[in-house]
Amino acid sequence: VQLQASGGGLVQAGGSLRLSCAASGRTFSSYAMGWFRQAPGKEREFVAAIRWNGGSTYYADSVKGRFTISRDSAKNTVYLQMNSLKPEDTAVYYCATDPQYRGSDVRYGYWGQGTLVTVSS
Repeated sequence: VQLQASGGGLVQAGGSLRLSCAASGRTFSSYAMGWFRQAPGKEREFVAAIRWNGGSTYYADSVKGRFTISRDSAKNTVYLQMNSLKPEDTAVYYCATDPQYRGSDVRYGYWGQGTLVTVSS
């Protein structure tokens, strides 16, 4: 499985962005998906996860109520809608996938290259 993340950019605080992660591979529809982020000088942290059928989602407390993870299995794509962005959301955002649901565990088997989100104050 290969992942390609996109949609990052520069946005003012309070604004919105939608990240996309396009996957290749015939078994993507049965894989769980996650989003993580890494700010400069900090460790990679969990943002959101979704089960293979899209029926269950899980969020970090820091983004709960502001971010929404979703997937379109027909398009082999997972999305992260980010609203009410804050400067502390600034980071490189990575998508990840695995045949097993990993939730916030970083041990996903496949990772995308990352897309930079910068939120100005």
